[in-house]
Amino acid sequence: MHLTILPGISSPADLKALDLEQLPTLAAEMRHAICTQVQQTGGHLAPNLGVIELFIALHRVFDFGHDRLLFDVGHQCYPHKLLTGRFPMLSKLRQRGGMGGFPDPNESDYDLFMVGHAGTAISTATGMARGDTLKGEGWSPENPSGRRTVAFVGDASIVNGLSMEGLNNAGTLDRQFLVVLNDNGMSISRPQGAVASYFDRLRVSDTYRSMKEAAKGMVEGIPGGGAIRSIGHRLGEVAKDVVNEDPWFEKFGLLHVGPIDGHDIPSLVETLATVKDVNKPLVLHAHTIKGKGYEYTEGDATAFHSPKPHRVTGCRVELKSGGRSFTAAFGEALCDVMERDGTVTACSAAMADGTGVQKAIEQYPDRTWDTGICESHAADMMLGMAKTGLRPFFAVYATFLQRAFDQCFQEASLQGLPLRLCLDRAGLVGGDGAVHHGFCDVSILRTLPGAVLMAAIDEQSLRGSLEFMRTYDEGLTAVRYPRDDVNDMLSNQTCAPYELGKAACIRPAADADVVVLAFGVQALTAIEAADQLDSELTVEVWDARFAKPVDGDLIERILSRGTPILTIEEHTLIGGFGSGVLEQAASRGLDASLIERAGLPDHWIHQGSRGEQLVDAGLDLNGIVASIQSAANRRKRPATVAVEVPRRATSAL
Repeated sequence: MHLTILPGISSPADLKALDLEQLPTLAAEMRHAICTQVQQTGGHLAPNLGVIELFIALHRVFDFGHDRLLFDVGHQCYPHKLLTGRFPMLSKLRQRGGMGGFPDPNESDYDLFMVGHAGTAISTATGMARGDTLKGEGWSPENPSGRRTVAFVGDASIVNGLSMEGLNNAGTLDRQFLVVLNDNGMSISRPQGAVASYFDRLRVSDTYRSMKEAAKGMVEGIPGGGAIRSIGHRLGEVAKDVVNEDPWFEKFGLLHVGPIDGHDIPSLVETLATVKDVNKPLVLHAHTIKGKGYEYTEGDATAFHSPKPHRVTGCRVELKSGGRSFTAAFGEALCDVMERDGTVTACSAAMADGTGVQKAIEQYPDRTWDTGICESHAADMMLGMAKTGLRPFFAVYATFLQRAFDQCFQEASLQGLPLRLCLDRAGLVGGDGAVHHGFCDVSILRTLPGAVLMAAIDEQSLRGSLEFMRTYDEGLTAVRYPRDDVNDMLSNQTCAPYELGKAACIRPAADADVVVLAFGVQALTAIEAADQLDSELTVEVWDARFAKPVDGDLIERILSRGTPILTIEEHTLIGGFGSGVLEQAASRGLDASLIERAGLPDHWIHQGSRGEQLVDAGLDLNGIVASIQSAANRRKRPATVAVEVPRRATSAL
């Protein structure tokens, strides 16, 4: 497709200057541009294809250089970015210097928050609405030049606990406040729970009527019913949809309009032009199709939620193949554990495919669940099972773990219950950038008494850690692993069973100049670094296995002979594995000045390839070589003792 309109959109003002009849062409060009680019670089495809018309209408009606637009999750922001002057950045999507995959205030003033976690939009929008009102800048009939507020939310994240808290508070606003509910019947896969079923019933209802007809006698006694009647009167036959007799949102104090067709641009524009002047909190429920516009994305929106680079030839789609991922390895290992032990249960919070749990759902549907976007609930549900004597595993992205930290504290650690955390995407995650890095799971979990924290370095160690977790019933356990392919460097070696708090030597060396204790996959990079330095230094490498408890006896043996230790981790240095080694040395009265640490720096690392990010952190091969050399300079050589030689006695002359 030859792009004729999109390259000329440098701001929403250019969109507003177009004729209404040109907007479907613009939508088609945006769809083509996004699809073509994601084929090259990967990215969130189906979510963005489904909201193009919605964002065209929103930017046509509102002025988000002045008004407020808050995103939930944010992975569906590509159309918004294209309409706010970032088309030239699309060619480097999710790469250094290019368009990020999530909203980013550093990229544009049109992005108010960097957003990568679900459930936040309604709460942040409520805060901005209250702030604007307090400053006299909020929109009202008396202040028509004030700022309007819009929260853009998906049907899967609207049921997140934080969204519920936000709705409960937003309903008390006495001013304009619009929630646009993008209802595509999907999150990454099918949404879960009773509210998802409620939305399904709305979509398939055969009681669709025009809003004008529905308003007659239906809204008497509903707070704000006059506003609904006004909307019905003004729209007439524009949107042949339903205003429900018992809308769920009105229980929170928000008016509810819809569902309307989220791909009908003229209807969307007219509907939004009407509801933007309602001086009460209101939900506009838009029904969209995830992956809209292409047969392969509509037909398998889950697979093309966030695909790798791929090629489309006619009706055939070929995803670029890579190695075997840790996620795939975990999915198979979990199924093996569940086959051996009928007390094992598992769940994921809306990431069944992303964590590998989908395989267990298919094989063991009675013992495996996708709870939807609700990490806190998922953790507590698993802990309820633990209380009954089952052995629950909770697979969750490391970046989302902190949303369930309170449950790890109160219901797991405090009770001594064995919640088993499987932390996918630990460390640096590449194109998703800072919003998704798993950088603090060790530091937060290490504070919990009795917690046992592990890291896998390859598929064998991942299986070994899961087996250890299966039989460890004394308290919370966790294993972390990266968004990367498994390395088979040690596949010809037997992986010794995990023993609580004990490291494993994976590259022995006699009289080592430096001993590397690596927590995670950098253990294998450390072996490469040690081989490279072989003519210069003698380096011994250990797979630390545990960040809590660390192997104190090993640390004492090494430091007692004056040998430096280099700790390596793909985690923040603040409170991480290296901190645990320092603390252990101090508690044993050892010389902690012999310990050097390598890990994630105390600043944000933004989107780029995972390899680029590892270079930034000094965790690539060259960085680890340099860290080993630096650690070697800490070696304590035996001090040279000066011996005083007595003077020979001399006789007086």
